[in-house]
Amino acid sequence: MATALKFVSPEDKTTGFVSRKHKLLINGKWVESASGKTFPTYNPATGEILAQVAEGDREDINRAVEAARKAFETGPWRKMTASERGRLIWKLGDLLEQNLEEFAEIETLDNGKPLKVAKVADVPLAVDLFRYMAGWATKVEGNTIPISVPYAPGTRFLAYTLREPVGVVGQIIPWNFPLLMAAWKLGPALATGNTVVLKPAEQTPLSALRLGELIQEAGIPDGVVNIVPGYGETAGAALAAHPDVDKIAFTGSTEVGKLILQAAAGNLKKVSLELGGKSPNVVFSDVDLDAAIAGSASAIFFNHGQCCCAGSRLYVEEKIFDKVVDGVAQKASKINVGSGFEDSTDMGPLVSQEQLNRVCSYLETGFSEGAKAVVGGTRHGDQGYFVKPTVLVNTNESMKVVKEEIFGPVVTAIPFHDADELVRKANDTAYGLAAGVWTRDIQKANRVASELRAGTVWINCYNIFDAALPFGGYK
Repeated sequence: MATALKFVSPEDKTTGFVSRKHKLLINGKWVESASGKTFPTYNPATGEILAQVAEGDREDINRAVEAARKAFETGPWRKMTASERGRLIWKLGDLLEQNLEEFAEIETLDNGKPLKVAKVADVPLAVDLFRYMAGWATKVEGNTIPISVPYAPGTRFLAYTLREPVGVVGQIIPWNFPLLMAAWKLGPALATGNTVVLKPAEQTPLSALRLGELIQEAGIPDGVVNIVPGYGETAGAALAAHPDVDKIAFTGSTEVGKLILQAAAGNLKKVSLELGGKSPNVVFSDVDLDAAIAGSASAIFFNHGQCCCAGSRLYVEEKIFDKVVDGVAQKASKINVGSGFEDSTDMGPLVSQEQLNRVCSYLETGFSEGAKAVVGGTRHGDQGYFVKPTVLVNTNESMKVVKEEIFGPVVTAIPFHDADELVRKANDTAYGLAAGVWTRDIQKANRVASELRAGTVWINCYNIFDAALPFGGYK
C-alpha cells in the first residue's frame, strides 16, 4: 500500500516576503541598487526563480561603507554603554526566535535544506549565538600592567589596556548556512561595538535581508548594519579592497580567500578567513560500532555534505573496515532525498546548478582514477540539484576526490593499519579545520587528537556546536 507524502507549504507570511522585489539596506533605508540591476535567486529543489534581488556593486558598497563609518564615528552606537548594546543584540535574538518558522521556511526555499533541520538547527543556533554574544558585550575587559622603567628609578606608573572596536567591518558570508553564518559574523562584531557592511552569498540572500528587518525592529541604529547583496566579483571584491573598511571577515573557498587577502593589502586591513576543510574522521577497531557508523554517516551527510567541517575522509582500522563501510553505505541508502518541505526528506538538494556540476564532476574524476561507489555516485532525479549520498572506496591520498574539498554528500573511505600511519595520512592535507576520533580508549583518543592538526577534534561524536566553542583551525 503506497504512503502519501506530506508536503508542508510555506506560510503566507513567508511567501509574501520571498515574492517581493528585494532591496539593499543602507543607512537604515531599503534602497534600489545604484545601477538599478537585479539578480535572481533560485529554489534549488526545482531550479525555478524564487525572487529578484537588488544587485549591489561598487557604488553601493561605497554608500554602505560611508554609512557604517558615519554610524561608527558620530552615531549613537559608539556612545551606547555595553549594557545597552547587549540588550539590543538580545532583543534581536528574541525577535528571531519569535519568527523561527518563517526563517526556517526561507532557508528551505532559498538553500534547499530540510525544513525540519532548519527548525532545530539553523535558526535556534542563530538565536543562541545572538544571546551568547549579547552577554559578552559587558565582559570585554582590559587589564592593568605593573611596569618598572629602568630609566625612571623610583617613579610609579599606572599602565592599563583598553579593548576597543576595530571600526567598520566588511563581512562576506557563504551559502551553506546563510542565517547562521550571518549570526556568527554579526554577533561578535556588534557586541564589541563595530559597525558592519554584510554581503550575503548571491545564491542565498533572502534570510539576511529578512534579518535586516529584524535588526531595524530591534532598535539597532541606522547605519550600524548595512546589507548589500551582489556578486563576489563585484560587490565582494569592492568590499575587500575598500580603503575605509578596517577589517574583512570571509567564509568561503580557498581561491577567493587568497584574492581577499591580496585586496586587503591596500590599507593593511585586518583579515579573518575560514576557507573550508577536508576533515578526517577516524574509526578505531575498539569502537562502539553502531555509534561510530551512525556518527560517521552524519559527519558527511549533514547539510548535504555542504559543511566546511564535514567528515569527508573516513579512515577506518583495517580489521573493521568492511563492516564500517557497509554500515555507512546502508545509512546512506536509507537517506530520503527530496524537497525540504516534504516531511520524509532527510537530505535536500545542493544549493545551485554550479554546485551540482561541481560535485558530479568530482565523482566522474574519482571514477576515472579508480574509485568505486559502494552506494550513490550519481545525480538524483532530473529536476532540481539533487545528488545521491555517496560512499567511495578504492581511494588513496593521491586522488583528487581525497585531496580537494568536494562540498557535497561524498565520503572517501580508506583503511589504516596503526595510529602512526593514520596520523600521517590524516594530516596529509592542505586543510586543518576539524576531525573526529572514535574509540573506547580515551588515552588513545586524546593522544591522536593532540597529533591531528585540526582546530576542532570531536571524540566519539561529530558536528557538535555551541556559541561558546571556538571554530577555527590550522593551515
